[in-house]
Amino acid sequence: MSDKKIRVLMSKPGIDGHWRGGIVVSRAIRDAGMELIFGGFQNTQQIVAAAIQEDVDVIGLSIHSGAHFAYTQEVIDLLKEKGVFDDIMILLGGVIPAKDFPKLIEMGVANVYGPGTLTKDIVEFIKTNVKK
Repeated sequence: MSDKKIRVLMSKPGIDGHWRGGIVVSRAIRDAGMELIFGGFQNTQQIVAAAIQEDVDVIGLSIHSGAHFAYTQEVIDLLKEKGVFDDIMILLGGVIPAKDFPKLIEMGVANVYGPGTLTKDIVEFIKTNVKK
């Protein structure tokens, strides 16, 4: 098994100003010993470019604007275009209707988290599912 730390890019596509959940999850990821790259507000092209440049294992998207399908599809399409979709796990968090979770997972998202999710569950999912 590799000693390489898991690298996670946490970003917020668009200009939605709700950051509390993303910050809480980011701290939990960092405190669990993973390397956190905090991308802040970025467009989807910037997110994918940062993910490739930083050689991340995970992209965490915090979305509260209701545009979760559009942003997610753009990120997936760009990752596929760059040939790295199979190398980077995508996680979504935010105020996303539970009825949308199955479609997002079908699109290629590894997991979706809503309000009230325990950070330890997110950390454990990452540690268990990241390709080493």
